Amino acid sequence: MAKIILTGDRPTGRLHLGHYVGSLRRRVELQDSGEFDKIFIMIADAQALTDNFDNPGKIRDNIIEVALDYLSAGLDPEKVNIFIQSEVTELTELTFYYMNLVTLSRLERNPTVKSEIQLRNFETSIPVGFLNYPISQASDITAFKATTVPVGEDQLPMLEQAREIVRKFNATYGEVLVEPDALLPDNSVCSRLPGTDGKAKMSKSLGNCIYLSDTSEEVSKKVMSMFTDPNHLKVSDPGSLEGNTVFTYLDAFCRDEHFEKYCPDYKNLQEMKDHYQRGGLGDVKVKRLLINVLEDELAPIRARRTEYMKDIKGVYDILRKGTEEAQKAAAETLKEVKEAMKINYFEDPSLLEAWEKKYN
Repeated sequence: MAKIILTGDRPTGRLHLGHYVGSLRRRVELQDSGEFDKIFIMIADAQALTDNFDNPGKIRDNIIEVALDYLSAGLDPEKVNIFIQSEVTELTELTFYYMNLVTLSRLERNPTVKSEIQLRNFETSIPVGFLNYPISQASDITAFKATTVPVGEDQLPMLEQAREIVRKFNATYGEVLVEPDALLPDNSVCSRLPGTDGKAKMSKSLGNCIYLSDTSEEVSKKVMSMFTDPNHLKVSDPGSLEGNTVFTYLDAFCRDEHFEKYCPDYKNLQEMKDHYQRGGLGDVKVKRLLINVLEDELAPIRARRTEYMKDIKGVYDILRKGTEEAQKAAAETLKEVKEAMKINYFEDPSLLEAWEKKYN
């Protein structure tokens, strides 16, 4: 069986460091690993419309922004297919058929859906499209026969619902769909990077993001305003690491060689943490290290983005080509699904033969 990855993002704005450590950086590693036969990266505009239906222009405007973030982060269109979800209409048809395999109560019990409903204040008026999100996601995964889906732990209930749909379909109609496995982040810090204000989630709406496209000056300003330990008032005070956003970011990005380059007083991050906890290390020095670490990470991304921005038609063509490849794969799966469900009326010559035999 071919090893295939399906992953993606909603185009509701530019991508930030939370996206980068949670998925983008890993995707680049996976594409370069040579372990997978195909990798599909979806710009999930149709799913983004489930809670932005009244502002489609927002989604449209961010398609290229997300594509630029993908390419600048290192995704290679020669190794992956980047596609626009709504242009692959087979996904919508698969979603419709899968809806018959899931009960309303099962959708409402999905922990991820429940938390997202609360986050968006949908408790009293849930759009059907939003509630249908797990089924749509199952359609995305199965359309490409994905064997592997990179997810954070908070998305595991969604993937499990997709697996349930696969099992129900195969048990009802025959072995057609592939049951996917989750690929969790290998660094627990990367499962969800907090916002610069210390809030649990980095979010565009909360204004606590560092974007991949931010300038050096913007990154520096945001890091210097980062939440640390509110009780660490003087340099001599012992500091706490728990909930300290700066050290969380260092956990996600810092390597031993950064200390040799920018902070030779320490051999590694653990030595710096120990000093901070016993007192005598100020927040400003730690933040300056983080600024340098992030600049090392973001400078190449920024440079690649500048080059891609000079050829937007080229980026557009990458999306077109990736979408065409995605359509071919999804169309093949849809054909197999309809054949298994026996609703391929004009594709099955035995049906006409049976009708003729019955009525003649």
